[in-house]
Amino acid sequence: MTLADLNARDHRGFVHALEGIFERSPWVAEAAWKRHPFETFEALYRALVDAMRSAGGEAQLELIRAHPELAGRLASGEELSHSSRAEQTGAGLDRCSMDELARLGELNRAYRARFEFPFVLAVKGLDRAAILGRFAERLERERAAEFEEALQQIERIAWFRLRAAIEA
Repeated sequence: MTLADLNARDHRGFVHALEGIFERSPWVAEAAWKRHPFETFEALYRALVDAMRSAGGEAQLELIRAHPELAGRLASGEELSHSSRAEQTGAGLDRCSMDELARLGELNRAYRARFEFPFVLAVKGLDRAAILGRFAERLERERAAEFEEALQQIERIAWFRLRAAIEA
């Protein structure tokens, strides 16, 4: 789809077209619609990020919580969004050894217990070792810093997903 195609859509069509950009959170596209039409890809991306950033802390927390644990559902066969499955598979999380799966399970549980939301990481371009390293590193942070990091990672994920959805 081109930016012109997206701009030609009505409100409902616009939200539907962008529903997968922010994990299970169509409210982001709903809020960005106010700045429609968009002259550039960057303007569209900025409107989406601004919508996410201007939402209250509770809405942001729900957005973070909408993200799946890394390798959790992928390993168990539970339903993932198409985008999440592709991203995790692209990072090799579908090929984890039993030891790696056990380690990821431990890290997921420890992270969720400490921060009360799942670990969010834009995994594009990372391998399993890098992901495990980032996971362990971020477990040492304070909650406020990690909340902000999760939002920054969601921005990166949205950038990659939007780039894949909108033709240049």
